[in-house]
Order: sequence, then C-alpha cells, then structure tokens
Amino acid sequence: MNSNLRYLDKFFTYLEVEKNYSKHTALNYRIDLEEFMVFLEKTSFEDVRYSDLRRFLAQLKGRNLKPRTLARKLSSLRSFFKFLQREKIIQANPAKLLVTPKLDKPLPHFMSEEEAVIIIEAPNNKKSASLRDRAILETLYSTGIRVSELVGLNVEDVDFISNIIKVMGKGKKERMVPIGDKALNALKEYLDQCQRDNKFVFVNKNGTRLTDRSVRNIINKYILQQAVSQHVSPHMFRHSFATHLLNHGADLRSVQELLGHVNLSTTQIYTHLTTEKLKKVYDQAHPRA
Repeated sequence: MNSNLRYLDKFFTYLEVEKNYSKHTALNYRIDLEEFMVFLEKTSFEDVRYSDLRRFLAQLKGRNLKPRTLARKLSSLRSFFKFLQREKIIQANPAKLLVTPKLDKPLPHFMSEEEAVIIIEAPNNKKSASLRDRAILETLYSTGIRVSELVGLNVEDVDFISNIIKVMGKGKKERMVPIGDKALNALKEYLDQCQRDNKFVFVNKNGTRLTDRSVRNIINKYILQQAVSQHVSPHMFRHSFATHLLNHGADLRSVQELLGHVNLSTTQIYTHLTTEKLKKVYDQAHPRA
C-alpha cells in the first residue's frame, strides 16, 4: 500500500472513531480526497504545496461545479491536511490559506399549519399500516426530529409518562425531545395493536426497520391521496415544526435545542421565514405600508 492510501485510511478511521462522522459525510470526504490523490499522480501528500492545491481548485472551477460542492471539497482538503499536521506527518499545513466562498443558505420550504394537518390526518382507519403511518406523521411534526432519527427509534426510547423521546442525532449525540399528546397517543395505539418481538418502533411488513426511503414513499402516498399541491419531503416536517414554533412565539435558543443544532446560526435560517411573514402582515395591515 502506498503512503497516500495509508494516510487516507488513517484519516477515515479518525473520522469514524474520534469525530463520529456519519457514513454519508465520510463517503463524500473519501470521494473528494481520492479525486485529489488522482490529480497528484505520484506526488505524496507529504510533499503537497499550496500551489498544488491552487492548481487542483482551478481544475475544479473549470468543471463549473456548484458552489456548495466546491465548498465541501475545500472542507475535505482542509480537514485532511489539518489531521496530517496533527499527526506530525507534515510540519506545515498547505491548506491553511484556502478560503471557502461564502454560501447563501437557501430558505427551507415548509408547510402551512393547515397543510400539515391535512397530511397528518390522512391515514384514518384502524389497519396496522394506517396506524403506523399516522404515528410516523404525528411524530415527525410533533418533535421535528430527522427522518434518520425517526427510523432509528426503539420502543425503550419512548417515555409515555414524561412525554419524552430519546433520539440519536448527528455525530451519535443523544438528546431528549418532548413529544405532544396527539403524537404519543398515535404511537401508543400503533404499538398496542402491532405487538412484535423486536425492539424497533417503526417496522415494515417483515418486521424490520423502515428505511428513510420507505418514510418518503409513505409521505408521497398521502400527498397524492390528499392532492396537496407542493412537494413534501420528510425533512419538510422538520422545517415546518421549527417555523410554526417560532410563529407562535418560541425563542430561538429553545428551537435550537429541540432541533439538536450545534450552532445557533443553523437555526437562525428559520427567522428569515418568520420575518417574511411579519412583513406580509405589515403590508396587509398598515395603512401606509
């Protein structure tokens, strides 16, 4: 194994074991760094200079990549060379001077409160699949958890007495999230009717965990059934949860905690949505707007 591959393997072990990166993020980093390794040809990572990185970036820009993709590749390079310096494989970090272009965060799409109710209440019979689907939709909207957190729920993670669920978030960080009575009742009805031997909350007909894709398909089914005009993704329930909380007076710090955001700046994107609503109300209501 050549030294470049050895350093890459060491780096990805570090991401997985010490940094708790998700498999998806680690895979993207691997793709980016292997691409850079091919660009280097026979040059070792130990011999990389700032000028090599500049030439690589010029090549990337020539491919008209999306700004977000380019920013991720820059992040991969910076993280990798910072790791090499930490491990004393290199003395100076050639990626230290790389500057990531500032990205405008796209405003997240969200449902109106009326649209959310229409979709959530679409599964309305007592069949096991319908009870499961209602519990899924109620839980997504009531808690704002990610779909990956939803499908990872175990029965022991649901506290029916304290109205709390325990979820495993990004970076394998646990957090406790409040859950409303309607969602909790939907969960209880579903679990009571669908007794099973395993510990998973949401299962398919074979008794195995639902996947992210399965949840997306379930949501699409009810969107078509209810003729909802806009495309609704599982993540849109999370966006709607945050936006509706802020619209009803929740403070930003609390919403940050509920969503499991590390940085408040990530949560602040939702204030743009509530500001837009305030401007609309102002334009409609003020006599001299």
